[in-house]
Amino acid sequence: MASLKEKIGYALGDAAAGGITWKIMSIAFPLFFTNVFGLTVADTATLMLIARMFDVVTDPLMGSLADRTQSRWGTYRPWLIIGAIPLGLVFALLLYTPDFGPVGKRIWAYSLYLLMMAVYTAVNVPYGSLLGVMTEDDNEKNQFSSFRMVGAYAMGFITLLSFPYLQKMVGGSEAHQYAVLGAGFGVLAAVMTLACGLLTKERLKPVRAEKFSFRPFADLFKNKPWIYLTLIGICTNFFNGFRYAVAGYLLTYCLGGDVTVSGLIINYTVFMTFGEVTCMIFGGVSPKFTEWIGSKRKAFIVAALICVVFSIAFFFIPMDPKYIWVMVAVVILTSIGVGLYSPLLWSMYADVADYATEKNGTSSTGLIFSSGTMAQKFGTAISGSLVALFLGLAGFISGTNPETGETVITITDLDSVKSMVWSLFSIFPAVIALIMVFLIYKYPIKK
Repeated sequence: MASLKEKIGYALGDAAAGGITWKIMSIAFPLFFTNVFGLTVADTATLMLIARMFDVVTDPLMGSLADRTQSRWGTYRPWLIIGAIPLGLVFALLLYTPDFGPVGKRIWAYSLYLLMMAVYTAVNVPYGSLLGVMTEDDNEKNQFSSFRMVGAYAMGFITLLSFPYLQKMVGGSEAHQYAVLGAGFGVLAAVMTLACGLLTKERLKPVRAEKFSFRPFADLFKNKPWIYLTLIGICTNFFNGFRYAVAGYLLTYCLGGDVTVSGLIINYTVFMTFGEVTCMIFGGVSPKFTEWIGSKRKAFIVAALICVVFSIAFFFIPMDPKYIWVMVAVVILTSIGVGLYSPLLWSMYADVADYATEKNGTSSTGLIFSSGTMAQKFGTAISGSLVALFLGLAGFISGTNPETGETVITITDLDSVKSMVWSLFSIFPAVIALIMVFLIYKYPIKK
Protein backbone atom coordinates (compact mmCIF):
# COMPACT_ATOMS: atom_id res chain seq x y z
CA MET A 1 0.00 0.00 0.00
CA ALA A 2 1.49 3.34 -1.08
CA SER A 3 1.71 6.10 1.52
CA LEU A 4 0.14 9.55 1.27
CA LYS A 5 3.66 11.04 1.08
CA GLU A 6 4.41 8.97 -2.00
CA LYS A 7 1.15 9.98 -3.69
CA ILE A 8 1.93 13.64 -3.01
CA GLY A 9 5.47 13.05 -4.28
CA TYR A 10 4.07 11.60 -7.50
CA ALA A 11 1.72 14.58 -7.81
CA LEU A 12 4.70 16.97 -7.62
CA GLY A 13 6.00 15.54 -10.90
CA ASP A 14 2.98 16.73 -12.88
CA ALA A 15 2.72 19.89 -10.78
CA ALA A 16 6.12 20.77 -12.29
CA ALA A 17 5.56 19.45 -15.82
CA GLY A 18 1.83 20.01 -16.29
CA GLY A 19 1.19 22.80 -13.79
CA ILE A 20 4.20 25.00 -14.55
CA THR A 21 6.23 24.29 -17.70
CA TRP A 22 3.54 22.85 -19.95
CA LYS A 23 0.82 25.18 -18.67
CA ILE A 24 2.87 28.27 -19.45
CA MET A 25 3.98 26.81 -22.78
CA SER A 26 0.35 26.07 -23.71
CA ILE A 27 -1.27 29.33 -22.69
CA ALA A 28 1.50 31.93 -22.90
CA PHE A 29 3.81 30.83 -25.70
CA PRO A 30 1.65 31.64 -28.77
CA LEU A 31 0.97 35.18 -27.50
CA PHE A 32 4.53 35.51 -26.11
CA PHE A 33 6.18 34.53 -29.40
CA THR A 34 4.05 36.84 -31.57
CA ASN A 35 3.43 39.85 -29.27
CA VAL A 36 6.53 39.92 -26.99
CA PHE A 37 9.38 37.92 -28.54
CA GLY A 38 8.63 39.18 -32.05
CA LEU A 39 8.30 36.07 -34.21
CA THR A 40 6.02 36.25 -37.22
CA VAL A 41 2.79 34.25 -37.19
CA ALA A 42 4.29 31.96 -39.86
CA ASP A 43 7.45 31.38 -37.79
CA THR A 44 5.39 30.60 -34.68
CA ALA A 45 3.23 28.09 -36.55
CA THR A 46 6.24 26.49 -38.26
CA LEU A 47 8.21 26.25 -35.01
CA MET A 48 5.47 24.26 -33.30
CA LEU A 49 4.99 22.00 -36.32
CA ILE A 50 8.71 21.19 -36.56
CA ALA A 51 8.84 20.47 -32.83
CA ARG A 52 6.00 17.97 -33.21
CA MET A 53 7.74 16.09 -35.99
CA PHE A 54 10.79 15.98 -33.70
CA ASP A 55 8.64 14.49 -30.91
CA VAL A 56 7.24 11.77 -33.17
CA VAL A 57 10.77 10.29 -33.18
CA THR A 58 12.08 11.20 -29.71
CA ASP A 59 9.06 10.21 -27.59
CA PRO A 60 8.88 6.51 -28.54
CA LEU A 61 12.69 6.23 -28.52
CA MET A 62 12.72 7.71 -25.02
CA GLY A 63 10.04 5.25 -23.93
CA SER A 64 12.04 2.31 -25.26
CA LEU A 65 15.25 3.63 -23.66
CA ALA A 66 13.53 4.16 -20.31
CA ASP A 67 12.19 0.58 -20.37
CA ARG A 68 15.78 -0.71 -20.57
CA THR A 69 17.28 1.55 -17.90
CA GLN A 70 18.72 -0.19 -14.82
CA SER A 71 20.11 1.75 -11.87
CA ARG A 72 20.07 1.82 -8.07
CA TRP A 73 17.15 4.27 -8.33
CA GLY A 74 15.14 1.91 -10.50
CA THR A 75 14.05 2.04 -14.12
CA TYR A 76 12.19 5.34 -14.50
CA ARG A 77 13.05 7.46 -11.44
CA PRO A 78 16.69 8.23 -12.44
CA TRP A 79 15.46 10.22 -15.43
CA LEU A 80 13.52 12.55 -13.13
CA ILE A 81 16.43 12.94 -10.71
CA ILE A 82 19.00 13.66 -13.43
CA GLY A 83 16.70 15.68 -15.70
CA ALA A 84 15.27 18.07 -13.08
CA ILE A 85 17.89 20.84 -13.40
CA PRO A 86 18.10 20.82 -17.24
CA LEU A 87 14.29 21.07 -17.37
CA GLY A 88 14.20 24.22 -15.25
CA LEU A 89 17.24 25.82 -16.93
CA VAL A 90 16.09 25.39 -20.54
CA PHE A 91 12.58 26.56 -19.64
CA ALA A 92 14.02 29.77 -18.16
CA LEU A 93 16.15 30.45 -21.25
CA LEU A 94 13.15 29.92 -23.53
CA LEU A 95 11.27 32.81 -21.87
CA TYR A 96 14.24 35.16 -22.26
CA THR A 97 14.11 37.58 -25.21
CA PRO A 98 17.63 38.27 -26.54
CA ASP A 99 18.48 41.62 -28.16
CA PHE A 100 18.77 40.09 -31.63
CA GLY A 101 17.37 40.88 -35.05
CA PRO A 102 14.73 38.72 -36.81
CA VAL A 103 17.18 35.98 -37.87
CA GLY A 104 18.93 35.78 -34.49
CA LYS A 105 15.59 35.59 -32.68
CA ARG A 106 14.40 32.87 -35.02
CA ILE A 107 17.53 30.76 -34.37
CA TRP A 108 17.25 31.30 -30.59
CA ALA A 109 13.55 30.35 -30.48
CA TYR A 110 13.90 27.27 -32.68
CA SER A 111 16.99 25.96 -30.89
CA LEU A 112 15.66 26.48 -27.36
CA TYR A 113 12.16 25.20 -28.16
CA LEU A 114 13.49 21.96 -29.66
CA LEU A 115 15.88 21.53 -26.73
CA MET A 116 12.99 22.11 -24.31
CA MET A 117 10.95 19.42 -26.05
CA ALA A 118 13.88 16.97 -25.79
CA VAL A 119 14.41 17.64 -22.06
CA TYR A 120 10.67 17.53 -21.37
CA THR A 121 10.50 14.16 -23.12
CA ALA A 122 13.46 12.80 -21.14
CA VAL A 123 11.68 13.66 -17.88
CA ASN A 124 7.98 13.30 -18.62
CA VAL A 125 7.96 9.95 -20.47
CA PRO A 126 9.63 8.13 -17.53
CA TYR A 127 7.39 10.06 -15.13
CA GLY A 128 4.25 8.77 -16.81
CA SER A 129 5.71 5.26 -16.96
CA LEU A 130 6.17 5.25 -13.18
CA LEU A 131 2.44 4.65 -12.81
CA GLY A 132 2.87 1.21 -14.35
CA VAL A 133 5.49 0.05 -11.80
CA MET A 134 4.42 1.69 -8.52
CA THR A 135 1.44 -0.61 -7.96
CA GLU A 136 -0.47 -3.44 -9.62
CA ASP A 137 -3.75 -2.57 -7.87
CA ASP A 138 -6.17 -0.95 -10.35
CA ASN A 139 -7.91 1.22 -7.73
CA GLU A 140 -4.54 2.46 -6.47
CA LYS A 141 -3.54 3.31 -10.04
CA ASN A 142 -6.68 5.44 -10.27
CA GLN A 143 -5.72 7.15 -7.00
CA PHE A 144 -2.17 7.88 -8.19
CA SER A 145 -3.58 9.18 -11.48
CA SER A 146 -6.05 11.35 -9.59
CA PHE A 147 -3.29 12.76 -7.35
CA ARG A 148 -1.30 13.48 -10.50
CA MET A 149 -4.13 15.47 -12.06
CA VAL A 150 -4.91 17.34 -8.84
CA GLY A 151 -1.23 18.25 -8.53
CA ALA A 152 -1.09 19.49 -12.12
CA TYR A 153 -4.28 21.52 -11.89
CA ALA A 154 -3.54 22.89 -8.41
CA MET A 155 -0.14 24.14 -9.54
CA GLY A 156 -1.65 25.36 -12.80
CA PHE A 157 -4.16 27.35 -10.72
CA ILE A 158 -1.37 28.93 -8.66
CA THR A 159 0.76 29.64 -11.74
CA LEU A 160 -1.96 31.24 -13.83
CA LEU A 161 -3.60 33.19 -10.99
CA SER A 162 -0.30 34.66 -9.79
CA PHE A 163 1.06 35.47 -13.25
CA PRO A 164 -0.37 39.02 -13.77
CA TYR A 165 0.40 40.04 -10.18
CA LEU A 166 3.96 38.75 -10.45
CA GLN A 167 4.32 40.67 -13.72
CA LYS A 168 3.26 43.89 -11.96
CA MET A 169 5.64 43.14 -9.10
CA VAL A 170 8.58 42.59 -11.47
CA GLY A 171 7.78 45.68 -13.55
CA GLY A 172 9.72 46.88 -16.58
CA SER A 173 9.01 45.73 -20.12
CA GLU A 174 6.96 42.62 -20.90
CA ALA A 175 10.11 40.90 -22.15
CA HIS A 176 11.82 41.57 -18.80
CA GLN A 177 8.77 40.29 -16.91
CA TYR A 178 8.66 37.02 -18.84
CA ALA A 179 12.42 36.51 -18.40
CA VAL A 180 12.27 36.96 -14.61
CA LEU A 181 9.17 34.79 -14.22
CA GLY A 182 10.72 32.14 -16.47
CA ALA A 183 13.72 31.94 -14.15
CA GLY A 184 11.57 31.75 -11.02
CA PHE A 185 9.17 29.14 -12.34
CA GLY A 186 12.10 27.19 -13.83
CA VAL A 187 13.72 26.83 -10.39
CA LEU A 188 10.40 25.73 -8.87
CA ALA A 189 9.82 23.14 -11.62
CA ALA A 190 13.32 21.71 -11.12
CA VAL A 191 12.84 21.36 -7.34
CA MET A 192 9.44 19.66 -7.73
CA THR A 193 10.72 17.22 -10.37
CA LEU A 194 13.66 16.24 -8.19
CA ALA A 195 11.35 15.75 -5.18
CA CYS A 196 9.11 13.47 -7.26
CA GLY A 197 12.06 11.28 -8.23
CA LEU A 198 13.24 10.99 -4.63
CA LEU A 199 9.85 10.42 -2.94
CA THR A 200 8.37 7.73 -5.21
CA LYS A 201 9.08 3.97 -5.27
CA GLU A 202 9.19 1.34 -8.00
CA ARG A 203 7.66 -1.84 -6.56
CA LEU A 204 7.24 -3.83 -9.76
CA LYS A 205 10.03 -5.03 -12.04
CA PRO A 206 9.36 -4.56 -15.78
CA VAL A 207 9.62 -7.75 -17.82
CA ARG A 208 12.54 -6.60 -19.97
CA ALA A 209 13.35 -7.66 -23.49
CA GLU A 210 16.83 -9.22 -23.67
CA LYS A 211 18.07 -6.77 -26.30
CA PHE A 212 16.90 -3.75 -28.23
CA SER A 213 14.45 -4.54 -30.98
CA PHE A 214 12.09 -2.63 -33.22
CA ARG A 215 9.44 -5.28 -32.56
CA PRO A 216 7.81 -3.34 -29.68
CA PHE A 217 7.29 -0.41 -32.09
CA ALA A 218 5.65 -2.71 -34.62
CA ASP A 219 3.55 -4.34 -31.88
CA LEU A 220 2.07 -0.95 -30.99
CA PHE A 221 0.29 -0.74 -34.33
CA LYS A 222 -1.21 -4.20 -33.75
CA ASN A 223 -2.49 -3.04 -30.37
CA LYS A 224 -6.05 -1.85 -31.05
CA PRO A 225 -6.64 -0.32 -27.58
CA TRP A 226 -3.39 1.67 -27.96
CA ILE A 227 -4.43 3.04 -31.34
CA TYR A 228 -7.78 4.26 -30.02
CA LEU A 229 -6.32 5.66 -26.80
CA THR A 230 -3.57 7.53 -28.65
CA LEU A 231 -6.17 9.16 -30.92
CA ILE A 232 -8.25 10.01 -27.83
CA GLY A 233 -5.18 11.48 -26.13
CA ILE A 234 -4.44 13.67 -29.16
CA CYS A 235 -8.05 14.88 -29.16
CA THR A 236 -8.05 15.75 -25.44
CA ASN A 237 -4.99 17.90 -26.00
CA PHE A 238 -6.41 19.44 -29.16
CA PHE A 239 -9.44 20.39 -27.05
CA ASN A 240 -7.38 22.06 -24.33
CA GLY A 241 -4.76 23.32 -26.78
CA PHE A 242 -7.16 25.47 -28.81
CA ARG A 243 -8.66 27.03 -25.69
CA TYR A 244 -5.38 27.75 -23.91
CA ALA A 245 -3.51 28.98 -26.99
CA VAL A 246 -6.24 31.42 -27.98
CA ALA A 247 -7.15 32.73 -24.48
CA GLY A 248 -4.56 35.52 -24.61
CA TYR A 249 -5.88 36.76 -27.95
CA LEU A 250 -9.47 36.50 -26.67
CA LEU A 251 -8.84 38.87 -23.75
CA THR A 252 -6.61 41.18 -25.80
CA TYR A 253 -8.70 41.60 -28.93
CA CYS A 254 -12.27 40.39 -28.23
CA LEU A 255 -12.60 42.02 -24.79
CA GLY A 256 -10.21 44.94 -25.31
CA GLY A 257 -7.57 43.87 -22.79
CA ASP A 258 -7.54 42.86 -19.13
CA VAL A 259 -10.87 43.17 -17.28
CA THR A 260 -10.74 44.47 -13.70
CA VAL A 261 -13.67 43.52 -11.46
CA SER A 262 -13.68 44.64 -7.80
CA GLY A 263 -9.88 44.84 -7.77
CA LEU A 264 -9.41 41.41 -9.42
CA ILE A 265 -7.31 41.59 -12.58
CA ILE A 266 -8.76 39.12 -15.09
CA ASN A 267 -6.12 38.69 -17.77
CA TYR A 268 -5.84 35.60 -19.96
CA THR A 269 -4.02 33.51 -17.32
CA VAL A 270 -6.51 34.38 -14.57
CA PHE A 271 -9.41 33.75 -16.97
CA MET A 272 -8.24 30.16 -17.43
CA THR A 273 -7.44 29.81 -13.71
CA PHE A 274 -11.12 29.35 -12.95
CA GLY A 275 -11.01 26.27 -15.15
CA GLU A 276 -7.85 25.05 -13.44
CA VAL A 277 -9.37 25.03 -9.96
CA THR A 278 -12.47 23.28 -11.34
CA CYS A 279 -10.29 20.62 -12.99
CA MET A 280 -8.40 20.21 -9.71
CA ILE A 281 -11.63 19.58 -7.78
CA PHE A 282 -13.21 17.24 -10.30
CA GLY A 283 -9.91 15.48 -10.94
CA GLY A 284 -10.08 14.47 -7.27
CA VAL A 285 -13.71 13.41 -7.68
CA SER A 286 -13.00 11.39 -10.85
CA PRO A 287 -12.27 7.99 -9.20
CA LYS A 288 -15.54 8.09 -7.22
CA PHE A 289 -17.43 9.35 -10.27
CA THR A 290 -16.01 6.48 -12.33
CA GLU A 291 -16.96 3.97 -9.65
CA TRP A 292 -20.51 5.41 -9.58
CA ILE A 293 -20.86 5.36 -13.39
CA GLY A 294 -19.55 1.79 -13.55
CA SER A 295 -16.61 1.99 -15.98
CA LYS A 296 -13.85 4.30 -17.15
CA ARG A 297 -15.25 4.22 -20.68
CA LYS A 298 -18.73 5.38 -19.69
CA ALA A 299 -17.35 8.03 -17.34
CA PHE A 300 -15.17 9.36 -20.16
CA ILE A 301 -18.14 9.60 -22.54
CA VAL A 302 -20.18 11.62 -20.01
CA ALA A 303 -17.22 13.94 -19.36
CA ALA A 304 -16.64 14.53 -23.09
CA LEU A 305 -20.32 15.32 -23.66
CA ILE A 306 -20.14 17.96 -20.92
CA CYS A 307 -17.28 19.55 -22.88
CA VAL A 308 -19.32 19.51 -26.11
CA VAL A 309 -22.39 21.18 -24.60
CA PHE A 310 -20.64 24.03 -22.80
CA SER A 311 -18.12 24.72 -25.56
CA ILE A 312 -21.05 25.35 -27.90
CA ALA A 313 -22.75 27.48 -25.22
CA PHE A 314 -19.69 29.78 -25.02
CA PHE A 315 -20.06 30.69 -28.70
CA PHE A 316 -23.42 32.36 -28.02
CA ILE A 317 -22.20 34.64 -25.20
CA PRO A 318 -22.04 38.30 -26.37
CA MET A 319 -18.48 39.46 -27.06
CA ASP A 320 -18.55 42.16 -24.36
CA PRO A 321 -16.51 42.61 -21.12
CA LYS A 322 -19.70 43.10 -19.09
CA TYR A 323 -20.48 39.40 -19.68
CA ILE A 324 -17.13 38.33 -18.20
CA TRP A 325 -18.72 36.39 -15.34
CA VAL A 326 -21.00 34.52 -17.75
CA MET A 327 -17.87 33.55 -19.71
CA VAL A 328 -16.12 32.48 -16.52
CA ALA A 329 -19.16 30.40 -15.51
CA VAL A 330 -19.16 28.55 -18.84
CA VAL A 331 -15.38 27.99 -18.62
CA ILE A 332 -15.97 26.45 -15.17
CA LEU A 333 -18.76 24.19 -16.44
CA THR A 334 -16.65 23.08 -19.41
CA SER A 335 -13.76 22.31 -17.07
CA ILE A 336 -15.92 19.88 -15.07
CA GLY A 337 -15.72 17.54 -18.06
CA VAL A 338 -11.96 18.08 -18.48
CA GLY A 339 -11.36 17.43 -14.78
CA LEU A 340 -13.33 14.19 -14.87
CA TYR A 341 -11.67 12.67 -17.94
CA SER A 342 -8.04 13.75 -17.35
CA PRO A 343 -7.17 11.17 -14.63
CA LEU A 344 -9.00 8.48 -16.58
CA LEU A 345 -6.75 8.91 -19.60
CA TRP A 346 -3.53 8.07 -17.72
CA SER A 347 -5.17 5.21 -15.83
CA MET A 348 -6.30 3.81 -19.19
CA TYR A 349 -2.71 3.99 -20.50
CA ALA A 350 -1.76 1.73 -17.57
CA ASP A 351 -4.51 -0.69 -18.71
CA VAL A 352 -3.13 -0.64 -22.25
CA ALA A 353 0.40 -1.29 -20.92
CA ASP A 354 -0.89 -4.29 -18.94
CA TYR A 355 -2.73 -5.54 -22.03
CA ALA A 356 0.47 -5.24 -24.12
CA THR A 357 2.60 -7.07 -21.52
CA GLU A 358 0.08 -9.92 -21.33
CA LYS A 359 -0.18 -10.17 -25.11
CA ASN A 360 3.52 -9.81 -26.03
CA GLY A 361 5.27 -11.32 -22.99
CA THR A 362 7.59 -8.34 -22.35
CA SER A 363 7.02 -4.93 -20.82
CA SER A 364 6.64 -1.89 -23.06
CA THR A 365 5.32 0.37 -20.30
CA GLY A 366 7.68 3.23 -21.11
CA LEU A 367 6.90 2.98 -24.81
CA ILE A 368 3.13 2.94 -24.14
CA PHE A 369 3.28 5.94 -21.82
CA SER A 370 5.58 7.79 -24.20
CA SER A 371 2.73 7.77 -26.69
CA GLY A 372 0.63 9.54 -24.06
CA THR A 373 3.28 12.22 -23.69
CA MET A 374 3.61 12.44 -27.47
CA ALA A 375 -0.17 12.84 -27.80
CA GLN A 376 -0.05 15.58 -25.17
CA LYS A 377 2.66 17.53 -26.98
CA PHE A 378 1.32 16.78 -30.45
CA GLY A 379 -2.23 17.89 -29.66
CA THR A 380 -1.23 21.00 -27.70
CA ALA A 381 1.42 22.26 -30.09
CA ILE A 382 -0.43 21.46 -33.32
CA SER A 383 -3.46 23.31 -31.96
CA GLY A 384 -1.18 26.22 -31.03
CA SER A 385 0.28 26.13 -34.52
CA LEU A 386 -3.20 26.08 -36.08
CA VAL A 387 -4.26 29.02 -33.89
CA ALA A 388 -1.35 31.05 -35.27
CA LEU A 389 -2.14 29.92 -38.82
CA PHE A 390 -5.87 30.73 -38.59
CA LEU A 391 -5.19 34.11 -36.99
CA GLY A 392 -2.83 34.91 -39.86
CA LEU A 393 -5.54 33.98 -42.36
CA ALA A 394 -8.02 36.19 -40.49
CA GLY A 395 -5.72 39.25 -40.73
CA PHE A 396 -3.31 39.14 -37.77
CA ILE A 397 0.30 39.97 -38.68
CA SER A 398 3.29 40.02 -36.29
CA GLY A 399 7.05 40.41 -36.65
CA THR A 400 10.25 42.17 -35.55
CA ASN A 401 11.44 45.52 -36.91
CA PRO A 402 14.88 44.66 -38.38
CA GLU A 403 16.27 48.12 -37.53
CA THR A 404 15.03 48.59 -33.95
CA GLY A 405 14.41 44.95 -32.91
CA GLU A 406 10.96 45.94 -31.62
CA THR A 407 7.89 43.73 -32.00
CA VAL A 408 5.39 45.03 -34.58
CA ILE A 409 1.70 43.96 -34.67
CA THR A 410 -0.63 44.76 -37.60
CA ILE A 411 -4.30 43.74 -37.87
CA THR A 412 -5.84 44.14 -41.32
CA ASP A 413 -9.39 43.04 -40.35
CA LEU A 414 -10.23 43.31 -36.63
CA ASP A 415 -13.77 41.87 -36.93
CA SER A 416 -12.45 38.84 -38.79
CA VAL A 417 -9.73 38.28 -36.16
CA LYS A 418 -12.26 38.59 -33.32
CA SER A 419 -14.67 36.11 -34.95
CA MET A 420 -11.85 33.65 -35.55
CA VAL A 421 -10.62 33.91 -31.94
CA TRP A 422 -14.16 33.36 -30.59
CA SER A 423 -14.66 30.28 -32.76
CA LEU A 424 -11.27 28.84 -31.86
CA PHE A 425 -12.23 29.01 -28.20
CA SER A 426 -15.68 27.44 -28.64
CA ILE A 427 -16.74 25.75 -31.89
CA PHE A 428 -13.38 24.16 -32.75
CA PRO A 429 -13.05 22.49 -29.30
CA ALA A 430 -16.70 21.35 -29.43
CA VAL A 431 -16.07 19.46 -32.69
CA ILE A 432 -12.94 17.86 -31.19
CA ALA A 433 -14.91 16.75 -28.11
CA LEU A 434 -17.54 15.12 -30.34
CA ILE A 435 -14.78 13.12 -32.05
CA MET A 436 -13.58 12.08 -28.58
CA VAL A 437 -17.03 10.71 -27.77
CA PHE A 438 -17.00 8.56 -30.90
CA LEU A 439 -13.46 7.25 -30.26
CA ILE A 440 -14.06 6.36 -26.61
CA TYR A 441 -17.28 4.59 -27.59
CA LYS A 442 -15.23 2.38 -29.94
CA TYR A 443 -12.39 1.88 -27.40
CA PRO A 444 -12.15 -1.92 -26.89
CA ILE A 445 -11.10 -2.19 -23.20
CA LYS A 446 -14.36 -2.04 -21.24
CA LYS A 447 -12.97 -1.46 -17.72
